[in-house]
Amino acid sequence: MSDIGDWFKNIPFITRYWFAGSIAVPLIGKLGLISPMYLVLWPEAFFHKFQIWRPISATLYFPVGPGTGFLYLVNLYFLYQYSTRLETGAFDGRPADYMFMLLFNWICIVITGLMMDMQLLMIPLIMSVLYVWAQLNRDTIVSFWFGTRFKACYLPWVILGFNYIIGGSIVNELIGNLVGHLYFFLMFKYPMDLGGRSFLSTPQFLYQMLPNRRGGVSGFGVPPSRRPVPQEQAGGGGGGGGGRHNWGQGFRLGDD
Repeated sequence: MSDIGDWFKNIPFITRYWFAGSIAVPLIGKLGLISPMYLVLWPEAFFHKFQIWRPISATLYFPVGPGTGFLYLVNLYFLYQYSTRLETGAFDGRPADYMFMLLFNWICIVITGLMMDMQLLMIPLIMSVLYVWAQLNRDTIVSFWFGTRFKACYLPWVILGFNYIIGGSIVNELIGNLVGHLYFFLMFKYPMDLGGRSFLSTPQFLYQMLPNRRGGVSGFGVPPSRRPVPQEQAGGGGGGGGGRHNWGQGFRLGDD
């Protein structure tokens, strides 16, 4: 147990609480401590009954069952793996900037979810983080099903296409990828590569709550390099042939 505790404490701060919440909330729903009906995103309940917690609970909740358990574990691994890599890589020492990225992506996903009547938001937010990591490490070689190897920039779309081929839903992945692309374009691509103005900047109150470490400079806006040198071998679904499974298939409450 001490080994598990030490491992958990070594997870980066923001990823640690996101990861823990994504375990605790589905467990609460599975045990029936809170009805899953109160954890998913329903526009009518949010707007007319003022159940304002639903965008948060819908981001952390996933209906774990015989038909969804492995999918949940795979995406939980995605959350841990790629959020940790971002928080300790491109955003190392800049927790406020990383929190701002999560908040921006989350707000975009919540708005999309309300418009499209999406009940579960866990996978889109995880995929948006994976997309940003893939773009900032676009030349890193990743492995996929049957030992297929390709650059990380293609990883989000390979996962999306794989789910489409096997008949799964691609809506969650697509929304996550598009939101991740929106953030990457506005924060990095447009102001740096295209010479445009910067539309996104971390608000000062986040710097006050989560000050930079290691002498970091406020106003983070550049990735490690324009074309990062491959630093690691990243499994395309959490390593070791994770692409053998139906990642990211959309589910609504009540699906098995």
